Order: sequence, then structure tokens, then C-alpha cells
Amino acid sequence: MSDIEESKPADALSHLDERGRARMVDVSRKPVTVREALAQARVVMRPSTLKLIVAGEVEKGDVLAVARVAGIMAAKRAGELIPMCHPISVTSVETDFRVDEPDSSITVLVTVRTRDRTGVEMEALTGAAVAALTIYDMCKAVDRSMTVTDLQLLRKTGGRSGTFVRGGDDDQR
Repeated sequence: MSDIEESKPADALSHLDERGRARMVDVSRKPVTVREALAQARVVMRPSTLKLIVAGEVEKGDVLAVARVAGIMAAKRAGELIPMCHPISVTSVETDFRVDEPDSSITVLVTVRTRDRTGVEMEALTGAAVAALTIYDMCKAVDRSMTVTDLQLLRKTGGRSGTFVRGGDDDQR
């Protein structure tokens, strides 16, 4: 970390230099630690669409199996897609789904782990977003009214900033 970065207030944007120009943060002096992040996205759809997914009757194939792979692939490529995101060595990606029939929705949950110098929040968020978009893509022929919503970080652990849990004391919106 540069002296400039160390002297910034805790709420300062780290991707801007002292002149306000975009930069990639130098993490070379940070210690390697185990880090984990959990993110979610939600896809709201018509009840008939949800029934097709659950029954495995979507014409394009097994929607949740394809979305699971898409979430894993996306998490591994976050550093290529987001300009200031560090490419890191992702050690684990888990993509899971919660089907909510009364709400006619599917919640995508992506957990990413690493042992690195920077966190995996962006990897988890990217994985959740792409998995949700994959559900949309595979079902859009029968339901263009689907909505992808609630993309958010639920939890992160590791690193200098410690643990964050959505809804916890440090969750300030």
C-alpha cells in the first residue's frame, strides 16, 4: 500500500488516486489470507415458468444445471469483466438455488473462496448475476416478463476489513 492509500479515510474510494483518476489498487503488500463471499440474485417469474423449470421441461434443457455452470464460470472471470477487479486465484465456487413457489421466484446463491491478497466479493456478485441471467436467457421464450432483482452481497469474511454480514451492525445503507 502506498502512503497515500494508508492515509485515506476508511470510507474513501480506493480506486481513485489523489487526483481523482481511476487506478487499480496495489495489493502487493497485503497478506495472503483465506477469504470468502456469498452473494445472491433473484429471478421472479410467472408460476407457469417456475413449474417448467422445476419439472425440467424447459425446451433449452436443464435450466438450473446450466445456470450453475454459468455462475461458476462467471465467478472465475470477474477480473476480466470488471475493469478494476484484480484477477485472483479462485479456489472454490458453489452455486445453489432456492426455489420459492409461493413467490414464484428462484434465488441464486453463489459462494466463492480464495487464499489471496484481495477479496472475492466481485467474483460472488458476478457469479450470481450471470447465473440469474442464464435462467432468464433459457426461459425468455416462454416468459419475457421475468425480472432479475436483489443482486447483493450477503456475507464476506477475511482480509483487513474483517467480516461483513448483510443486516449486521456494519451494514450501513
